[in-house]
Amino acid sequence: MNIIQNPVLTGFHPDPSILRVGNDYYIATSTFEWFPGVRIHHSRDLKNWRFAASPLTRKSQLDMKGNMNSGGVWAPCLSYHDSMFYLIYTDVKEWHGAYKDAHNYLVTAENIEGPWSEPVYLNSSGFDPSLFHDDDGRKWLVNMIWDHRKKTHPFAGIVLQEYSAKEQKLVGVVKNIYKGTDIKLTEGPHLYKKDDWYYLVVAEGGTQYEHAATLARSKTIDGPYETDPDYPFITSDGKPELGLQKAGHGSFVETQKGEWYFAHLCSRPLNGQYCTLGRETAIQKVVWTEDGWLRMEDGRNSPLDTATAPELPEHPFEPEPEKDDFDGSDLHHAWNSLRIPTDPSWCSLEERPGYLRLKGMESLSSLHSQSLIARRQTAFECEFETKLDYDPEYYQHMAGLVIYYDTKDHVYLHVTYDEKHGKALQIIRTKSGEYDELLDEPIPIKPKGSLYFRGVINHEKAELYYKEDADEDWMSIGPELDVRHMSDDSASKTLTSDESEPEVRFTGTFVGMATQDLSGMRKPADFDYFIYKEKP
Repeated sequence: MNIIQNPVLTGFHPDPSILRVGNDYYIATSTFEWFPGVRIHHSRDLKNWRFAASPLTRKSQLDMKGNMNSGGVWAPCLSYHDSMFYLIYTDVKEWHGAYKDAHNYLVTAENIEGPWSEPVYLNSSGFDPSLFHDDDGRKWLVNMIWDHRKKTHPFAGIVLQEYSAKEQKLVGVVKNIYKGTDIKLTEGPHLYKKDDWYYLVVAEGGTQYEHAATLARSKTIDGPYETDPDYPFITSDGKPELGLQKAGHGSFVETQKGEWYFAHLCSRPLNGQYCTLGRETAIQKVVWTEDGWLRMEDGRNSPLDTATAPELPEHPFEPEPEKDDFDGSDLHHAWNSLRIPTDPSWCSLEERPGYLRLKGMESLSSLHSQSLIARRQTAFECEFETKLDYDPEYYQHMAGLVIYYDTKDHVYLHVTYDEKHGKALQIIRTKSGEYDELLDEPIPIKPKGSLYFRGVINHEKAELYYKEDADEDWMSIGPELDVRHMSDDSASKTLTSDESEPEVRFTGTFVGMATQDLSGMRKPADFDYFIYKEKP
């Protein structure tokens, strides 16, 4: 039997919005503080996927400098109408505490690869906006609405308002159409229409292990909506035996053959608890019941590691190359920067052809201007390697190999300058915001020439290596590392400063290259290549 192996998008790819245009399928996922904003993948068979586009490539579309960890782009919605792609997204500036400063925008493009337009501002009443194109030509925006007041539940329901494409703004009355269920934390709405019913799917229960998705329907778009009596539609809550946990937030698509599928968020925990790869995307086949509700294909409400593939020809894609020699004029789509777009002032493939030149900026704790280029960790067992040319002059000069979750949790094998040892190696680990140096003394190395750095991650453990010449054997450096602190779940174990609620996070582990010049002079570091391999 032809099957879909889940997750279909491994590593940090949450909040999927799935869309079919003709014979092509697209999934848009959240990117949070990582730039460029929103990742779109393409498929012809719902089984094999490849990267298609990153629509938000310009500061004018997405200005995240200073955004807090796990802020930025939340839960995009991708839709298509009258030969035009529509992408709705949120830029979250502040989400801790009572308030959620979340601004919602719309960009459009005639082709999925772009160019994508300048943004149209929509509203800031809440997050997870979604655009629905009704068959009468009218367009409607839904989003969850946030209520900061102390005596109310902050997830105050799903609001509906009409969008005028001609005026490029929201018009008319704002109406709260659905308050959710007793699962609470109602968010992530998407609207559909079938057989004269409007269907609303929402995420509930938060995005951790209690996560779920719920269906509701109405004969009119503005409600009232009745909840599916067998809610939730999908959840992993209370099912620790499942390989896919945190199942919830998602969206539906109908194939050319009339089959229906649900793309949803999920995670795969290490030791039943820590999801270092972040929240991923899975796909499940769903069927309609006689009384007009959607159900998972097996009649249950649990996510499956394997799902029945659609009746479509298989369409595999060439695998991504493991090695990037930095020989092109543009960075490969796997690479991401933090909060800011790449530009020649700090990131260049041309100043030294065949090398990625990064010019040192702020520290790994900065929310503003980091010189860091990284890619998602997409497998529990992987290895990665780079070659570096760098001549530090002060201890404030650093460059090397980084395993990065956010400003509070990362590991950094780097070369720097030490007054006692000269050019030397050190490992920095920041865990829950606490800075540490893992080598009692920096390791002195030759004053000139290239360095080679390597990392190996095996589930919750990581080991680091280096060598000074290409034909040498790799030398282990530092202790074996536990990388479980680089997960959403590690933060939830630590109370926030007011000790009233557990902190949560929403991204995943990245690996890559970084450099800092804390003197402000932007000293360059040159990386000759980067290799990333998943272990079979």
